[in-house]
Amino acid sequence: MKIHFIGIGGIGASGLAGFCLSKGHEVSGSDLSDSQIIKALKKQGAKIFVGPHDSANLTNRVDLVVYTAAATPDNPELKKAKKLGIKCQSYAEALGDLTKRMFTIAVSGMHGKSTTTAMLALVLEKAGLDPTVIVGTRLREWGNRNFRVGKSKYLVIEADEYNASFLNYWPRIIILTNVEEEHLDYYKNLRHIMATFEKYVSHLKKDGVLVANGEDKNVENLKLPNLNPQFKSKNYSLKQKETEQIKKILKVSGEHNISNALAVLTVARILKIPDKITYGALSRFRGTWRRMEYKGLVNGAKIYDDYGHHPTEIKATLRGTRESLKNGRLWIIFQPHQYQRTYKLFNQFANAFNDADRVILLPIYSVAGRERESIKKKVSSEKLIDAMHKLIPGRRREILCADSFQRTKDYLKKELRKNDICIIMGAGDAYKLTELLVKGGKAK
Repeated sequence: MKIHFIGIGGIGASGLAGFCLSKGHEVSGSDLSDSQIIKALKKQGAKIFVGPHDSANLTNRVDLVVYTAAATPDNPELKKAKKLGIKCQSYAEALGDLTKRMFTIAVSGMHGKSTTTAMLALVLEKAGLDPTVIVGTRLREWGNRNFRVGKSKYLVIEADEYNASFLNYWPRIIILTNVEEEHLDYYKNLRHIMATFEKYVSHLKKDGVLVANGEDKNVENLKLPNLNPQFKSKNYSLKQKETEQIKKILKVSGEHNISNALAVLTVARILKIPDKITYGALSRFRGTWRRMEYKGLVNGAKIYDDYGHHPTEIKATLRGTRESLKNGRLWIIFQPHQYQRTYKLFNQFANAFNDADRVILLPIYSVAGRERESIKKKVSSEKLIDAMHKLIPGRRREILCADSFQRTKDYLKKELRKNDICIIMGAGDAYKLTELLVKGGKAK
C-alpha cells in the first residue's frame, strides 16, 4: 500500500509509519517541523515534507491517509484526500484495526504508559515471544526507534486516552496504571474520564484480563463488574511480596517505576513467562528516551531530561530522585505544557515542586490547536511562581522564572555544582535546553 501520514513526526504516528515501512509499504508524510524522528524515518525510506501542510504533498496514488489528532478538518491535505475519495483514518483508528488482528496488550493510564510498555516489550522479547511494539518513546535497544516489528501474534501498544483514542482499541490484556484529571481540554471532568475508561475496559472479551493498579483510588472506583463480568481482573500493588525483589534489581528510581514493573510481572505471569526471565529483563532496563534520561555532567552536576508534564509526574520524579541524591541539591527546570492544563491544574502544579531545592519555570509551551485565547490571559508561569512564593514565602530566591533557554543555560552554568542533580522537564521543546546546556553553543 501507499500510505500518507499527516503529522508523521508525532510520537505515535511515527511509530506506526516505521512499522508500515518495515512491512514493505510505501510511506510518505508531512509535519510542520523537522526532528530526529523524521530524520530516522527518511533514512528508512519515507518521503516526508517538512513545513506548512500543503495539498500538493498528496497525490492520487495514495491508498490510505492516516492523520494525527492535531489535524483539523480544514487541513489542506486531509481535505484533498476526502475530495479524491481516498480512505482516511485517524492514527487511533489505523492502530485499532491492527489490534483486532493481533493478540494485543494495551498499556493505559494517565502516567507510566511509555515506561511500562517498554519494560513489558523487553520482557516479551527476552522470553522469545517476538512481539510487535508501538510505544510513545524511543528505546536504545531498538536503535532509538519507537517501534519494533515482530513475527509473532503479540502486539504491545501504548494506549493514549487523549480524545478517547483508546476506544478504537480491542486488546486481550489491559494494563491500567492510574486514572486522574488530565487532558481537560477534551474531558469535562473526572467523572467524564472515569466513564470513558469504563467504556474502554468493556472492550475486553470473555478471555480478556484487566491488570489494574490496586492502590489507585480512581481505578478501584471504576464501575467495572457491571460492564462485563466475564473478563478476569488481576491487581498489583506495592504491598505484594515481590516489591522488595524488584526494588533490589531495578536500575530506574522511584516507587512509580517499581509499580510499573509489578504490572509487567503480572502480565508476564499471565503469559506463563518464568519469573527468572522477567526479573532478568527488568534488571537490565535502563529507562527510555526523555524519561529521566541521563544526558551528562555540567560543573559536576548530573543532568537529566524528562517528558513529565503533569503534577503527579513531577511529584513522583522528584520523590524518586531525592532518594538517590547525595550531598547535593535537587534542581528542576520545568516548562509547563499547554495553557489549558496549567490553568485547570493550577493549584496542583503550585504544590508539585516541594521536594526540589531549586525550581526554575520556563514560559508555558503553547500547543497548536488545543488552546483557548481566553485561558491564555488567565494563566502564566509568572502567576504560578507567585502562587508558589505565597505557599513557601521563605523560598523566594530558590523558585525563579526564566524567559529564555539561553538565559537559563547561562544561569545554570554559573550556579550548578558537583553532586547536584538537575532535571529539565516538559513535553514541549524543553529538550532543546538540555542539549544547549550539555552540548554548549547558543540558542537559535
